Amino acid sequence: MRTVFIGAGQVSIETAKALVKNGHEVIIIETDKAKIDELSEEMDCSFLQGDGSRPNVLREVNPAQTDFLFCLTNSDQANLIASLVGRSLGFKRVVTSIGDPQFEVICHELGLEDTIIPSRTISRYLEDMVGGRGNADLSTVIKGEARFFTLIAKEEDAVAAKNLKLPADAKAICYYRDGTFSHADEETTFRQGDEIVILTHSKNLPALHERWQLKPSQEEPSDLASNKKQAVDSEIES
Repeated sequence: MRTVFIGAGQVSIETAKALVKNGHEVIIIETDKAKIDELSEEMDCSFLQGDGSRPNVLREVNPAQTDFLFCLTNSDQANLIASLVGRSLGFKRVVTSIGDPQFEVICHELGLEDTIIPSRTISRYLEDMVGGRGNADLSTVIKGEARFFTLIAKEEDAVAAKNLKLPADAKAICYYRDGTFSHADEETTFRQGDEIVILTHSKNLPALHERWQLKPSQEEPSDLASNKKQAVDSEIES
């Protein structure tokens, strides 16, 4: 697989090293030339100096041939813009890191469903540790071809779990509503805006992503989202 990282922070570096070790192609986009020179001596991957939120920079890494674009700078605003530009340029999958949870709703409105909030992940882990709840390594639970897929329910997804018309070897196992976790069974009725977690075979992931990717007519449900898109379109045209 081919992966592009925007921002040469510690998460990008450690993940990139692991991917390279496993034979994947990696490109890191970074504005700081001195940092690139330093990392080039210890990492066997490609580097591109530039602003990863700029269309002309992202075009240089061949979006159509890239499997993942990770936007991992230390600026939430830069990550949001880079993610929108990346999606417009045709990257297959865009992952957005945000430090401030208040941007989460905006990410959902803009169709950036692969959003990660590092502080939340760490806080949940520490909370479970203090509470005496075991934290099984995900690799010991999800093995072989099993995969998780998450989606934000749209209006047409506000149905019972059994009516989601999932592949035979895929099942909705839980969901989050207003930040509250709940188990799901066949009779569970979802609402628009629910975050639904599906356990599935890896072969189904392309079809699931295709089915739940945002349609152009649905991408901007709010004035804020519309304003963001106009700004990105202007940037791309320039």
